[in-house]
Order: sequence, then structure tokens, then C-alpha cells
Amino acid sequence: MPANSVTDIGSFNTMSAQTLPQRAAAALDGKLAAVPSYRATIGLDGFVDAIISVVDKRELSTKFTRVPTIAVFGQRISKSAGQSSNIEMVVDRVKLGGNGPIMANALAALGTKTTYIGNLGFPNIDPVFTELTQRATVHSIADPAYTDALEFDDGKLMLGKHAALKDVTWDNLVARVGRDRLFELFAKSDLVGLQNWTMLPFLSDIWEHVLAEICPKLPAGPRRKFFFDLADPEKRDPKDIRHAVELIAKFQNYFDTYLGLNEKEAFEIGHVLGYTGPSEVPDVAQFVWGKLKIDGVVVHPRAYAVTASATGVVKVNGPFVEKPLISTGAGDHFNAGFCLGKLIGADNEVALQLGVGTSGYYVRTAKSPTASELVEFLRTL
Repeated sequence: MPANSVTDIGSFNTMSAQTLPQRAAAALDGKLAAVPSYRATIGLDGFVDAIISVVDKRELSTKFTRVPTIAVFGQRISKSAGQSSNIEMVVDRVKLGGNGPIMANALAALGTKTTYIGNLGFPNIDPVFTELTQRATVHSIADPAYTDALEFDDGKLMLGKHAALKDVTWDNLVARVGRDRLFELFAKSDLVGLQNWTMLPFLSDIWEHVLAEICPKLPAGPRRKFFFDLADPEKRDPKDIRHAVELIAKFQNYFDTYLGLNEKEAFEIGHVLGYTGPSEVPDVAQFVWGKLKIDGVVVHPRAYAVTASATGVVKVNGPFVEKPLISTGAGDHFNAGFCLGKLIGADNEVALQLGVGTSGYYVRTAKSPTASELVEFLRTL
């Protein structure tokens, strides 16, 4: 397939007797027994997330209508300029947060043997991460950060308090996990992911230490996988963004390397790298891949997902839901499902389908699926 081609697989492939969801379900079903043997090491952030609804009209002490969209919320804020305004917020739930913990929790729920390293509370882990500690091996190196996630029908606003993230450093990793243990985790893991570059001010430095001190010493064997999620780099300096993606490209020397982006992030990275093409996700995904030459650039807008690689660009439609039960963490669940696909040896189409399937299950139920639950969900599509 030419590198500039786009294959739109969709949710239903009329060219095949099996739909793509069915093919993905069959691929995962055939590997269910093997899933617990896959090892993943994920890091490095940690957040306590408050999932919040913004009140439009308060009817009773126990009843209100929500502000439906970010656009409506923005209009309300704009009207307050030069005056004052009282905006009520209702905390719907408090949950573990951060790109790394949510992805790790999803991978562990799917059944992989997962280790998590991050700032989950030090010396004592915050109780919000109890579920993760029960599913995965956890090394905490600092206190968590905090996010107020304002959820709307058309997206979410993440309001963060990030002071603790400055403690996620290479020195803290070595001191609180141990140099030998860090190397062992990289050497024995089938998948590694060090996420949330945007909010971790010293993550580029950590990547450089990994490239210099760990990667050259890794034992020979099957190619391991490395998955990166930058997490909305808009606020970072373009020079720093360029340096970060250049570091990501260097990991390709040692790992099958993937960069995961949402739609907004894809164009931010594209523009930093010089993209001037059309506002089409497949085009910018192909451009970013062409600059980095890694195994894959994966972009997941709300309704579909795209992978650009040496074999071309593939687009897969997702099981989109207009009003999700939860949206915070949907992208991290997509990442977990996609990475599980790569662990079981799936092609890009099936890996994307497992990604959108994992995300689709999560936003409908507010829980992470097991591998068996994901198989059954895919069979219903």
C-alpha cells in the first residue's frame, strides 16, 4: 500500500464476510489465555480527578440541569466580564486521574501484568488509587497533582493544580524505585509508556536518561513496544515540543515506537514540525509520521481513529455515543486497547478497533473492561 494512501475501514467492512469489530473480537478471543503473560510498565504522572457538572438551573436541592456545552459555558463566562458571576459546580465523582494511571488501570483491567510508577502519594499512596494498587504493582515517588474535570456534551475542560509534578524527576525515580529495579522493568516489559510530557516539566530529562543509561543495555530478544502520549502540548514552548518529539524518534532504535495524539494535539505537533496542509486528520498524521519515522502515529478524534505508518494511513470508525456517561480518560482507554492490540500482534486495523472498542465500552459504563468483556462488546457492534 503506498505511504500516501488512506484506507477507511469503518465500523463495518462490506468487503469482508466479517465486520472489523468481529475480526477484532476474534483476534482478541484467540489470545485471551496469553494476555496475562504480557508485561507493561507505565508512568509517570498521577492525579486525583474530580469529575464535575456545571449547573445551569437549580430546580431543587437535589435536582438541576447541566450547562450542556463548552460553547454555552464560554458565553456565560464572557457575559461576566466587567461584572461578577456565581457559577455552581457539582462533583459527580472523585477518581484516579492522569494519563499514566488511567492507562495502567485499563491495561491491568484488560488482564496484562502491569507495573505503575508515578506520583500517587508519598510516603503514603492516596486512597483514590486503591483500585490501581489492587490490580497492578505500584511504585509511588511523589504526591499527586489535582484536576477539576468539567464535563460537557461536546468535551471537557481540565483545570489542573500541578505543583507536585515538579517532583517527578530522574533523581527521585532512582532514589525511590532504584536504578536496578528500573532497568529490570524496562528489560522485562513487553510494553513501556512514559506519559504526560506536557505537565511533567522534567520528562524530557527522564527520557534522555533512559536513552543513555537503559536502552543501550537492554538484552536482545523480541522488539519491545514503547507508547508515548504528550497530553495537549499547547502551553509548552515550540522548541521544547520539537525536542520532545526528536527524543521520541530516538526510541525507535530500541523499541517499536508509537505516538498517540488526540485531534487537537495532532495539529499542534504538526504545526511545530512545519505542517501547512489541509485540516484533515489523516493528512497531519501522515505528515507527523513522515517526520518521525516511528512504527506508528496514532490519532483518535471523538468519532474515529487513524494510524499512519510505513504501510499507509488507516482510519477506523468508533462506536461513537452522543452523550457519554464519562469522557475523562477515554483517550487513555483508547491507548490501552490499541497497545493491547499491538501486544497480541494485531495489524493496525484491528489494533485501532480494539482501541476504539475499549474507549467505547468505558464511556458507556464508566468502568474499564476486562479482555473478555471487550470481546463481547465488540461482538455487539
